Amino acid sequence: MLESIPEHILVAAVGLFGGVLLGLAARLGRFCTLGAIEDVLYGGSDMRMRMWGIAIGTAVLGSFSLMATGLIDGGDSYYLSIKWLPWASVIGGLMFGYGMALAGNCGFGAIARLGGGDLRSFVIVLVMGVSTYVVLSGPLAPLRDMLFAQSPILPGDTPPGIAHATARWTGLSVTVVGMGIGLVILVFSASSRAFLDTPKYAIWAAVVGLAIISGWLGTSWVAHTGFEALPVVSHSFAAPLGESILWWMVGSAQPVSFAVGSVAGVWLGAFIGSLIKGHFRWEACEDPRELRRQIFGAALMGAGAVIALGCTVGQGISAFSMLAFSAPVTFIAIFAGASFGLRQLIVGFSPAE
Repeated sequence: MLESIPEHILVAAVGLFGGVLLGLAARLGRFCTLGAIEDVLYGGSDMRMRMWGIAIGTAVLGSFSLMATGLIDGGDSYYLSIKWLPWASVIGGLMFGYGMALAGNCGFGAIARLGGGDLRSFVIVLVMGVSTYVVLSGPLAPLRDMLFAQSPILPGDTPPGIAHATARWTGLSVTVVGMGIGLVILVFSASSRAFLDTPKYAIWAAVVGLAIISGWLGTSWVAHTGFEALPVVSHSFAAPLGESILWWMVGSAQPVSFAVGSVAGVWLGAFIGSLIKGHFRWEACEDPRELRRQIFGAALMGAGAVIALGCTVGQGISAFSMLAFSAPVTFIAIFAGASFGLRQLIVGFSPAE
């Protein structure tokens, strides 16, 4: 039966499946990057930040288990197939984090809020999607190429990943190193009494990790069993926003993709989750200053994500699941940029009296 389904439809279905899981986790499990950072800095709680750790640990363990069985090849992923540019991760991450604070959401969070009826998030999604393509392949693409030129790793080079580099230095297998790191992240993130007393958060965090794994597994299976030259990818919400906008405008001219399915899945999962919780309601922006800030923040996020090669989900979980060097550096830069932006919005920068 599957042989009769076009391959691009299959990968879109894989994206839709994982996207629904992510959307449900956002609405029912309160899985949110900016919310996690706000809780740590101003709410006195690390609960949602630990959820990110659980999601990352689950994704790492799952991804390296699939590598060990030969179901996926880490070298097929974009994150391990190009040379790492540390300054791109730092600059792009700072831009993205600061933009996220101004906009009040990342791309993933904006789609999830849109699923709950927040029309302000629709503006963020549109602006971020357009901004991404302006820098990725539009007027600013030559400047990006000049400043942050990307190049593939050469045959025989060690992939730019923590597990691969450690394995080369120590002589251990990549699988052992990767799964060991994933287990450490998982155990450390779950080592909180308050966190263990609310198992639903751990469950939803694990669901996020499984969504990332499903992307790698599904697209790898289609790429290796089919005939179309389709990439092996998992979830990210920067360039996929622009790709989704393009598809809705010219769908008859280009096939549906994993990215389109992923974005649609998050919206659908969030919509279902908001109905389950009884939280669906239409919301709009009443303050022009707030809208201006959100538009500027969304534009910064789009540009920053292209430079850093991913967003909070793309680098923060998908790239992390491969233990790419770029993932922790980008995530720290996003945290720093968001911290700066939140401080500006919440307490300002005037000296204390």
